[in-house]
Amino acid sequence: MDKEAIELNKNFDKLTQKSGWDQKLIEDLALSSLKEKRSSRRWGIFFKFVFWAYLFTLLGLYIVPLDAGKILDKATGEHTALINIEGVISSDSEASADAVITALREAFEDKKTKGVILRMNTPGGSPVQAGYINDEIYRLKELYPDTKVYAVIMDICASGGYYIAVAADEIYADKGSMVGSIGVLMNGFGFENAIDKIGVTRRLYTAGEHKGFLDPFTAPEEGDIEHTEGMLNNIHQQFIGLVKKGRGKKLKDDPNLFSGYVWTGEQSIELGLVDKLGSSSYVAREVIGAEEIKDFTVSEAFIDRFAKKMGASMATKVSEISGFNLTPQLR
Repeated sequence: MDKEAIELNKNFDKLTQKSGWDQKLIEDLALSSLKEKRSSRRWGIFFKFVFWAYLFTLLGLYIVPLDAGKILDKATGEHTALINIEGVISSDSEASADAVITALREAFEDKKTKGVILRMNTPGGSPVQAGYINDEIYRLKELYPDTKVYAVIMDICASGGYYIAVAADEIYADKGSMVGSIGVLMNGFGFENAIDKIGVTRRLYTAGEHKGFLDPFTAPEEGDIEHTEGMLNNIHQQFIGLVKKGRGKKLKDDPNLFSGYVWTGEQSIELGLVDKLGSSSYVAREVIGAEEIKDFTVSEAFIDRFAKKMGASMATKVSEISGFNLTPQLR
């Protein structure tokens, strides 16, 4: 043993031979250190348990997707079929044409369905997705003429939402609901002056004279503006035609009816956009005559919603937040 080790041992012996107070202090310090280590070990075990529990829960949701997220009430007799159309109408949302049409077909095919309610709470979205749903409602109504469809508006039913609602036999709303916005928009930004100021050269290569007419870094030409406005006007006329087809003589002659304005549910009755005030339960009970409601709404499983939100739909959400969206929207 070297001299340094011998000296350390001597010092330790002297320390342990000191007064009882010093010895107790050393014991307390050692005990405190031991408790801290035990506590740290317990917390480590706890967090590992939480992590593995979370992991197995996600795995379980993936393996057993809860019947693709579809939730059906246990209706036994004649019932009112309920389909929720909520949020932005797009191909990657729960208000997509695929989801809504699947629910519509199942609701109509159910022999105990006495009537169908479309519970609307949407600001609108894709004219294509809304058009698919509108077409399918008319097709199913022709196949099942005894089954009526009722649109019931909650907070908002604007643009693409109203595009769908006009296919219903009757439309109900709350007096404070927001209804209408019969118009089309396409928005974005122009950065051509900004890149000049910071000294950036734009290089855009195209095949086709007007292929880059929507490029935000190039100033639009007069012909580009006319073409874009013509395209939006064409979609707008399609929208107006469907509203007139669905509402017919109920519509009042108002110059602002198709201007893109929104109105309250109460005002919408005066304009002919809505038939009456009423909730889903009221329509089921008093209009359809089947108070028991069966929910046919198709919802995605959690794992699918999570994957979409973390994947491809992220770009769409960023464009929505930034206001940069060059796809025509009924919103």
